[in-house]
Amino acid sequence: MSKIAIIGAGLVGRGWSIVFARAGHEVALYDSQAAALDSAPRQISQTLTDLHRNGIVDEAAETIAARVQATGDLIDALSGAVYVQENVPETVAAKKAIFAKLDETAAPETILASSTSGIAASRFTEELAHRERCLVSHPINPPSLIPLVEIVPAPWTDAAVVERTRELLAGAGQIPIVLEREIAGFIVNRLQAALLNEAFALIEDGYVNSDDLDKAIKHGLGARWSFMGPMETIDLNAPGGIRDYMKRYGPLYHEIAQQARPRGYSDALIDRVEKERRTALRVDQREERMAWRDSMLMRRAAANRK
Repeated sequence: MSKIAIIGAGLVGRGWSIVFARAGHEVALYDSQAAALDSAPRQISQTLTDLHRNGIVDEAAETIAARVQATGDLIDALSGAVYVQENVPETVAAKKAIFAKLDETAAPETILASSTSGIAASRFTEELAHRERCLVSHPINPPSLIPLVEIVPAPWTDAAVVERTRELLAGAGQIPIVLEREIAGFIVNRLQAALLNEAFALIEDGYVNSDDLDKAIKHGLGARWSFMGPMETIDLNAPGGIRDYMKRYGPLYHEIAQQARPRGYSDALIDRVEKERRTALRVDQREERMAWRDSMLMRRAAANRK
């Protein structure tokens, strides 16, 4: 299998390393911080052990982990790599700096992809000599458990690069979607932003508390959205499909959209939601709840695999 270079050994970088290693790729995991590199192998091995125990990977954890080699040498990491996945801090300046190094060092045919959550590739690749091989491959964290990846090309990204990236990610067990053009925040974060804007507004205006709002999603909308999207949901929710559904409910949704407005998130509002969350979940319970969340994601991933 071809070599993959992962730039940044944080949570997302480790997740990407697992994705490619379990698919059989040789992975070079680079970080400029020695502490991150020192802890990464242990953390990757622990995650792989959990994945194996839950039936998400068939190979032994140590077999997969052996495919990941941590290195503090960028030239060594990029040597022979066909694809690079960058995971540095979420600023344009940081992206520009690392992509300048990657473009200068990597072979011209190597694909350079960013994990950025919302910064368009055109903002940090325009001046590069080989900008046509650059694009965004935004994962949903953790990529080892949530397979969706948003592929977002810049205006100058070669169509063949987009297709090679899509094929590589699909071959590694991910579910790539390809945006037809750039937009800030891409698809998933824009959808999440719209929902959060309305959710905070409903809380701020005194219609519901945060606990009941969460119930509305996890026991209502989320029950269907976890296995089919909103377009398929409404298509199946009216006898005549999409057109019939929108004839019935389109006027209501239009009225709601006209009432909605971006308003920001005041300190008082955040204080209220924070207080409600800490009542529901104490600070000393957060790590336990995070572990529970990850176990639920593993169970879902195992079920999807079957």
